Amino acid sequence: MPKQPLTAEIAYAEPFQMARRLRGQKAVTLFESAQRHEHLGRYSFVACNPTGNLVVREGIAFLDGKPIAEKPFAYLSQATAAARHKVIPGLPPFQGGWAGYISYDYGRHLEPHAKIPAFAPRVPDMVFHRFDTVIGIDHLQERAWIFSHTQAAIDTLESLLARRPHALGNEVHADFKAQISRATHESNVRRTVDYILAGDIFQANITQDFVSDVPPGFDAFQAYKQLRQKNPAPFAALLDYDDVKIVSSSPERLIRFNGDVAEARPIKGTRKRDADAARDAALIADLISSRKDRAENVMIVDLLRNDLSRVCKAGTVKVPVLCGLESYANVHHLVSVVQGALRDGVSAVDLVEAVFPGGSITGAPKVRAMEIIAELEQAPRGVYCGAIGYFGFNGTCDFNIAIRTLQVADGRMHIQGGGGITARSDAAAEYEESLIKVARMREAFAP
Repeated sequence: MPKQPLTAEIAYAEPFQMARRLRGQKAVTLFESAQRHEHLGRYSFVACNPTGNLVVREGIAFLDGKPIAEKPFAYLSQATAAARHKVIPGLPPFQGGWAGYISYDYGRHLEPHAKIPAFAPRVPDMVFHRFDTVIGIDHLQERAWIFSHTQAAIDTLESLLARRPHALGNEVHADFKAQISRATHESNVRRTVDYILAGDIFQANITQDFVSDVPPGFDAFQAYKQLRQKNPAPFAALLDYDDVKIVSSSPERLIRFNGDVAEARPIKGTRKRDADAARDAALIADLISSRKDRAENVMIVDLLRNDLSRVCKAGTVKVPVLCGLESYANVHHLVSVVQGALRDGVSAVDLVEAVFPGGSITGAPKVRAMEIIAELEQAPRGVYCGAIGYFGFNGTCDFNIAIRTLQVADGRMHIQGGGGITARSDAAAEYEESLIKVARMREAFAP
């Protein structure tokens, strides 16, 4: 029978301050609900010093540096099952497991018949670390715990947390330059509309890339602090890995499984917030009444219902919220909720494999949309539009969609933004929306 992990309650503190105390340890990983919410923004998690490392390059998995025969998701499914824990009810759900990211570009390996070229990668396809010891934080109760296999590991982590937070480096300044012209982006939008009118797809998510050189003395923790202050979000993350640094302030969940229900929360439809209450209310009214935005959202809901039906019991997939309004620090979004009950024998890893990459950042039908994205963008996306999160030893999982995300590797810093293109899309308006999506990120690092 599976055992429960050991637990030790510790003093409640801000997750970022805990992460700063662990700075310098291997693979510091922070999943933070930086925008608090009773349900979406209740829990945060911090971990470091993994006991295993899975890195995937060009579709091949390497465990602790050595290639393995298993496909990455198959290995993760086996590894989480082999270390199975019971869920400790009433406590933060990630109580040990594998945590990291899946790049958007790994999606082509899940669709071997798709005509998607292998662009030179920005980052590895996947990086997951096995964390036998994890800090879980409940913001609603203002309590925190360490979960671990051994008391010695708990003692070690408590001693690290007793240190003063490490000092942050200089502010991170970067001047992100668009990699394509306005004319090119608008042309890509018009070509997407042509594909829609020709019957190839119903919609596709078209983005553009903004790049800066990594400034001298770059500090991922300082970068996270700046983005967190400018754009707090419920699915934020800081991954301080050897050759890759990821700083994310995502408002969107890809998928969660709490042991009972699988839940996706696709976002489609965005308006920039306004400091004037009357103008802000007008923007909300415009978003709620927008036929284009609602149609876009509903199409992605249908796609996700189909994805979840691949792994859920017949008749259990439902949509309790359709085009609901959610307001964040800088934008308003239309958000839907799609839920289902997994079939017997289906794991959380199988669930993520079934829905990845998220329909809201590909389009519908998914495979053809991904082909058109590759044709038009002519570049990898890396972690952007991929997913960041965890597979728990207790059978749970939770992943964001990595939008509003900075990825740092090989001396370059990338951010991206875009939007869903439908038959009603206006090329100039879509270009402006792509700028809105990255505006607060550019402001966070403005020289």
